[in-house]
Amino acid sequence: MPDAIPLWPTPQQPENPTLTPYLLPGERTRAMLVILPGGGYEVRVDHEKLNIVRWVNSLGLHAAICDYRVKPARHPAPLHDAQRALRLIRHHAAEWHVDPGRIGVIGFSAGGHLAGSVGNFGDDGNTTSPDLVARQSGRADAVIACYAVISGLMRSGSFKNLLGPDPDAELVQRLSLETSVTARNPPTFLWSTAADPVVSVEHSLRYASALHAKGIPFALHVYPKGGHGMALAPEDAAVSDWTGRCANWLAELGWR
Repeated sequence: MPDAIPLWPTPQQPENPTLTPYLLPGERTRAMLVILPGGGYEVRVDHEKLNIVRWVNSLGLHAAICDYRVKPARHPAPLHDAQRALRLIRHHAAEWHVDPGRIGVIGFSAGGHLAGSVGNFGDDGNTTSPDLVARQSGRADAVIACYAVISGLMRSGSFKNLLGPDPDAELVQRLSLETSVTARNPPTFLWSTAADPVVSVEHSLRYASALHAKGIPFALHVYPKGGHGMALAPEDAAVSDWTGRCANWLAELGWR
């Protein structure tokens, strides 16, 4: 088991977020995906961690798990943690044999919202910071959002955990990701099920429409049946199809 690396040079509250890299052997420079598990911004569920690592590694990509801060931490802590994970990887890119121009995020449910937030709110780093990690870009080069929460305008419980019980309306609007896509968003892969009883497929549809309006390349796959939190969906032959489609999409990007 690899060691978890603290994301920040000083301890954070209420917990210390970490990045755990799972690097493939050898000196070949590879793309890398950072895994953002779901859990409603209240927990980080285990079934969207190591099994996703194994799948990502099987594609010939490096992987890492980002254990970002959750409730009682509020926005912007999770976003800053995810961006810091990308900066930390770029800081270690030569040592870890990672291509700094092929670092993406894959998120599930609330982790999908976090992945999309990284896509929407990426930045190029602070080139004058004394912290060498902070000088690195916090942008994702690809986003994979699985049955993602997107919009706080649809009464999402995740947003209550992220922003508190009485959030500012303008902040809810900004973090409803369909309202804040820019021309610099990276290519994005989305999948959901039309029958998801927890996070409506409407979230993914809204985000896909916003990406299309800005001319951002995206793929969207909606499966007619299936619940929430299916991860790799190993027990559902139809929904597990997403992994092959995503692998092909990554190949089209030149990541495999």
